[in-house]
Amino acid sequence: MSNRFTYAIAFLLLIISFTLCFFTLFDDCWTFDETAHIASGYSYLTQHDFRLNPEHPPLIKDLAAAPLLFLNLNFPKEHSAWLQEGDPVWWLQFDFASQFLYQAGNNPDQILLFARIPMILLFLFLAWFVFFWTKKLFGNKTALLSLFFIALSPTFLAHGRLVTTDIGAALGTVIATYFWLKFLKKPSWKNVLLAAFILGISLLLKFSLILLIPFLGIITLFYAWVYKKPFLKYIALSTLIGLIALIFVIWPIYQAHTFNYPVQQQLKDTVFRLESASAPEFIAEPLLWMSDKPILRSLSHYFTGIVMTVSRAGGGNTTFFMGQMSAEAWKSYFPIVYLIKEPLPFHILTLLALIWSLYSIFRKKKIAVRKLLSKYFTEFAMFIFLIIYWTVSIKGNLNIGVRHLLPVFPFTIILVSRATISWLKEPALKIKYIFVGLLLLWQAVSVIQIYPSFLAYFNELVGGPANGYEFVTDSNIDWGQDLRRLTAFVEENKIDKIYLNYFGGGSPTYYLGARYQKWDAKQKPDQLPPNSWLAISINELQGGRATPVKGFDQKTDYYNWLNRYEPTAIIGHSIFVYHL
Repeated sequence: MSNRFTYAIAFLLLIISFTLCFFTLFDDCWTFDETAHIASGYSYLTQHDFRLNPEHPPLIKDLAAAPLLFLNLNFPKEHSAWLQEGDPVWWLQFDFASQFLYQAGNNPDQILLFARIPMILLFLFLAWFVFFWTKKLFGNKTALLSLFFIALSPTFLAHGRLVTTDIGAALGTVIATYFWLKFLKKPSWKNVLLAAFILGISLLLKFSLILLIPFLGIITLFYAWVYKKPFLKYIALSTLIGLIALIFVIWPIYQAHTFNYPVQQQLKDTVFRLESASAPEFIAEPLLWMSDKPILRSLSHYFTGIVMTVSRAGGGNTTFFMGQMSAEAWKSYFPIVYLIKEPLPFHILTLLALIWSLYSIFRKKKIAVRKLLSKYFTEFAMFIFLIIYWTVSIKGNLNIGVRHLLPVFPFTIILVSRATISWLKEPALKIKYIFVGLLLLWQAVSVIQIYPSFLAYFNELVGGPANGYEFVTDSNIDWGQDLRRLTAFVEENKIDKIYLNYFGGGSPTYYLGARYQKWDAKQKPDQLPPNSWLAISINELQGGRATPVKGFDQKTDYYNWLNRYEPTAIIGHSIFVYHL
């Protein structure tokens, strides 16, 4: 396959992906986390004050907020949520976001459009980088297959346009590994500095990428052993890279973001956050000591964010899963969600790739482990990351959505594509190409036909998007994205009043106006007047008709009365509308 043809197909795939993402922006509404991310990012760029949303590093939020600097927006500096009067509880960032978006004279739809465009470009850059790296490693066909799986992945299409840190985490994983392997292969000062810079940037994309540190440490030790390199030299250079990343990348960026953060406010906030996170004394004391020191307080803020993230991951989250509600995680959650949320053709090829890879290894005569790893070290490094990230995800106590697995997607896609192309070549039978071609067509059709509701994609194992809500909710299907579509439904059907229990980042009052009547989940059905319209986000609906696991003490049966009714309409797979 010629380079010219390869680049033409790659460009076409990127255009398709961009088109599918971009044209959803005009009907999509705010998802739950986006309001806090965008408002916080705008505050960082305009106020140089990092009091909001410290549980996420700043770079993704900065990127999303950068186009907003051209909109002449009003910033509500006098609002109590910005001033953080009283304890700096976490939900103040959402209160401030609501004020910034809906009550300060700004246009929330314009803000959302401008903020999401950089996210789409970031997603496309990730797709291109995977293509670029795979092409260097394994050639044109493998690169195109990898790009196909990213460009037409329902999860990438769903989250590649949202202002969240998940795509950033996937990108950080890929670029940090790429430049680290370059350093290992040739530890020149240029590669050392590049690895340090990229590592620092990656650690500023999402705090979960702190897992890069043990991962990169492990593959460094393996590399030194496999290629008989001096261990001490590689350990020393790796330590130096980490220090450069911390001192010359993370520190100055956090310093710029905390420049106008009042010292006493930061100290007060740090005390509250570390206490809320139940940080051990040996961690809390130095962070508190650093939090009011001019040179060190930016690093205190960075490490406090990591502590908050670790605490959040261990603290659990109330989750609906396969008919049950629990505040504790299920070990089976991520494997099952990955199984039902990703296209079935890709799972088939993953299984084929695994079988073929094992066969290829064991069909040969005995081969030394060191020699085997030297031949496949890049693939081995990717596999190590998959093991680390999957293990931490399964053992963790935070079940929110398949989006948290996005860092494993690029390496999984590369490895599956690599093995698939290898299988096609040995021997190159026409029936094989027909089989793979049909699988790719199946995936393309199944993903494109759900446009624009990529967030609600489920594969055929559970009956597709129509049945997905019976298995999982939250960001797997319902994050508030369909509020504007509900508004269009209300207008088309000339509904004067609609009761709504909404989950998401949009404002029902802003979009529905006087037609909106708030409905509380705990209200009794006899409080609805005759001939009423009732709309419920599926996240709220399933939470009110689930079975509580043993020990879960919250009420979960308050929507069982709706089981005897069929919804009049389902908006974007995420909002059920009843005419009662």
